[in-house]
Amino acid sequence: MLLLVRRWWPEREIVAVADSGYSSLKLLASCQHFLPKKPVTFVTRLRLDAALYEPAPPREAGQMGRPRLKGKRLPNLSVVAEDQDTSWTPVVVAEWYGGGERTVEVASATALWYSSGSPPVPLRWVLVRDPREEKGGFATQALLCTDPGAEPERILSWFVLRWQMEPTFQEARLHLGVETQRQWTEKAIRRTTPALYWACSRW
Repeated sequence: MLLLVRRWWPEREIVAVADSGYSSLKLLASCQHFLPKKPVTFVTRLRLDAALYEPAPPREAGQMGRPRLKGKRLPNLSVVAEDQDTSWTPVVVAEWYGGGERTVEVASATALWYSSGSPPVPLRWVLVRDPREEKGGFATQALLCTDPGAEPERILSWFVLRWQMEPTFQEARLHLGVETQRQWTEKAIRRTTPALYWACSRW
């Protein structure tokens, strides 16, 4: 779907934001490598134990064998989060999950995410922690962005925007019954779903 939207609007910047269920190397590589001139930027969660590497070293003249896909293995982000030498920067988020302004701390760098059998994906990772974690705040989490040049603050703002969509989907299911219909055929879904939205618009 993202590649189709890219073909429809080749000149527009497209940023896709999704939850951890879409944190797939094959999906990220498709958005990044199949359209090298105008890739689709993808933002999602990243596991704290994801295998991150330095970029592959340049190939030397006369070197035998296949080109390397990755460089040296980097520490897990869980280790980076606990490292006393990690530099954290305070960031103010205007709309934090519908709760208004909130200050969090971020640490970020670029890396190569690689797993055997999948293409390597250059990315920018962003660690996000709550200064109030010991007082009931959220646990440290990691985000990724397939645009290594994106600023951490921008990546965080993109990811928080998805909250506006999640309550919309939840309320459509709760109040309208979307996705709770008993029929399973495509034609039946196409008939009943517009009718549900029409009924809502008449309230």
